[in-house]
Amino acid sequence: MAWKDSLIKHYDARSRCGWCGLEPVYVTYHDTEWGVPEWDDRALFEKLLLDGFQAGLSWITILKKRDAFRAAFDDFDPDVMARYGADKKAALMQDAGIVRNRLKIEASVTNAQSYLEIQSAQGFSNYLWNFVDGAAIQNQFKTLEQVPAETGLAKIISMDLKSRGFRFVGPTIVYAFMQAVGMVNDHLIDCHRHADCAALAKRC
Repeated sequence: MAWKDSLIKHYDARSRCGWCGLEPVYVTYHDTEWGVPEWDDRALFEKLLLDGFQAGLSWITILKKRDAFRAAFDDFDPDVMARYGADKKAALMQDAGIVRNRLKIEASVTNAQSYLEIQSAQGFSNYLWNFVDGAAIQNQFKTLEQVPAETGLAKIISMDLKSRGFRFVGPTIVYAFMQAVGMVNDHLIDCHRHADCAALAKRC
């Protein structure tokens, strides 16, 4: 079976999800971030926007540009982003360090405005985690072929986000987001990170 469909072992003899390959930046992301439950409102907002920018691209492309994105978007401060005007948007379109997509840049501003409404009403983290009753879904996949690109729950969250004004939040983007922020544990069952993320599944 190809490594893309299962596990891969690295120099440290640990088994990891095959999608992270051998590139150090991707291995580090797999080992320290992906699948770890995230409860911080701002961090969740940032990740959702970055997943939106990923649409049509590979995640590693976005990962390598993440620092540039943070600098360009004022550290993803939604209060600041919600007030971006034409001049700022034009400047972003000239920033070679990010993905220069006009529709995605426009959406980042309206998404920030929608975020602020949710944050004011109930908190963005509470809003998202309520969809899984506050605890990560624990999957037991053996190969990457078994991992879905989207789920019924991702479709529900996608529709709800869209109804609140979010864009670039289709069900595939939402499911990738859920995996990344630990709302669902999709580390393969034999990956060394599965048990670690499972232990963090419930909020303290």
